[in-house]
Amino acid sequence: MHKRRLLLASLVGALIVALIGVIVVLGGSSRHSAIVPAPSAGVGPLVAFYGDSYTLGTGASDDARRWSTQISRDRGWQEFNPSVNGLGFINNRDRFGAGDLPDLIITAKPDIVFVTMGLNDNFSYDFAAQDIKAQISDDLSRLSAALPDARFVVVEPFWYTDERPRSVEVIISWVQSAATAIGADYIAGASRWIEGHPEWMAADGLHPNDDGYLEMARRMDLELEALGL
Repeated sequence: MHKRRLLLASLVGALIVALIGVIVVLGGSSRHSAIVPAPSAGVGPLVAFYGDSYTLGTGASDDARRWSTQISRDRGWQEFNPSVNGLGFINNRDRFGAGDLPDLIITAKPDIVFVTMGLNDNFSYDFAAQDIKAQISDDLSRLSAALPDARFVVVEPFWYTDERPRSVEVIISWVQSAATAIGADYIAGASRWIEGHPEWMAADGLHPNDDGYLEMARRMDLELEALGL
């Protein structure tokens, strides 16, 4: 009887582990999948944003207050923003190719593409530096090849603290080089746009608040005016 109970307990335990494994696998496959938004209203060009939480607008009181929506609204652009919290070129990325964010953007066939990625890759830099470098080039090359008529605006990766690990400047240099390789417009300096202003940060201390996004929109607007956009 005792052996039967042990055997039964082992089988139940194995079943639980197996079920947990299935849940983890399913969760991993959908964890970072974007809910594909419909483009916003507008009569201007369709503009896609490939970004993370700083482009998704995490920390803002409403999507209307994120920088991407502010600049799109002011220009009459149709905004397509499938950005994902925590996403990097490598960091928290569960797929490469079909179904990833570049694929969603390619499918949308935008007239203008913003790339605002790289912040989160600093958290993977110590063990995935070369993968990050390669993926930056792969993503931008793939987008450019699939959308030959689109205009690309690559933004220096944002940053969120006054302290800057060495990886920040390294990843910035990789993004800039990849932008140059595809002939994209490049906006420098964005990693310092909200530096030194804790009052522009949301309660989580990680993301901008409405005032922070307003400042980002103001700075982005100046850069885009200089580019004729």
